[in-house]
Amino acid sequence: MRSIWNGAISFGLVSIPIKLVNATESHSISFRQVHAEDNGRIRYRKFCELEDREVTQSEIGKGYEDADGTIVPITDEDLSHLPIPTARTIEIVAFVPADRIDPLQMESAYYLAASGAPAAKPYTLLREALKRSKKVAIAKYALRGRERLGMLRVVGDAIAMHGLLWPDEVRAPEGVAPDVDVTVRDKELDLADALMDTLGEVDLKDLHDEYREALEEVIAAKAAGETPPEAPSPAPGGKVLDLMAALEKSVRAAKESRGEEAEVTPLPSKKATAKKTATSKKTTAKKTASKAATSKKTTAKKTTAKKTAPRKRPA
Repeated sequence: MRSIWNGAISFGLVSIPIKLVNATESHSISFRQVHAEDNGRIRYRKFCELEDREVTQSEIGKGYEDADGTIVPITDEDLSHLPIPTARTIEIVAFVPADRIDPLQMESAYYLAASGAPAAKPYTLLREALKRSKKVAIAKYALRGRERLGMLRVVGDAIAMHGLLWPDEVRAPEGVAPDVDVTVRDKELDLADALMDTLGEVDLKDLHDEYREALEEVIAAKAAGETPPEAPSPAPGGKVLDLMAALEKSVRAAKESRGEEAEVTPLPSKKATAKKTATSKKTTAKKTASKAATSKKTTAKKTTAKKTAPRKRPA
């Protein structure tokens, strides 16, 4: 791996010479811009406004445009002599628990490689100290014309560094959450938990870029003069109006995909509950009416019996 930056880690009074290399690589397929009529390459050419001529890359430098339009030239030498300690140093400023770092702050990832034999001992010391403390190191460094924030952590036998955004570069989630009051029932949460348990975990190594694979198939087919494969028909779907029903179906589908028995105890819907309540009311009404009728009949019998009973004559 080619180093993109050479410097040192400053760990108190200990200096560790290191090389910075990219820890990730992109596998995405890139396209060229072409003329649609004849597939001729579209190229961008760089012209100097003052001389009105095309210039080569070696003639191009950096400049800062002032508010009045004046250009202040800035050379690589100017940048290499910035009056900050992090110009060529990754300066560790603190050690904190890893959960203190907001994932929203994370940017690019790098490996820090020990530069030369003398760096092996202090490099290993820092790595083992990070392991034993179960913490990460927060550092400041300068790269590509600006000072940055970084997080150092152990990956295998190496030290990796994640570039971090400054805290004021992360936006607050204002206006993102729903602005209406929503009540989530315990039964809905139970089904959501069941769905999460059914989906289970996944080994990230098993996941791959299906979009890139499909794109490679299209390119290969067109290069061979064949008809590109067609996209599969989208699965029929409709509006989900009943959240409970959608959760139940999701749990059932997840279980079936894992070869498990898709037995989901359906929770009573609003209609079923209403129907049950109505039936219960009718039954109660019938029982009440029956009791009332029985009571009337009993009262009527007693009254008739009283009327038909012979009266005793006075002696």
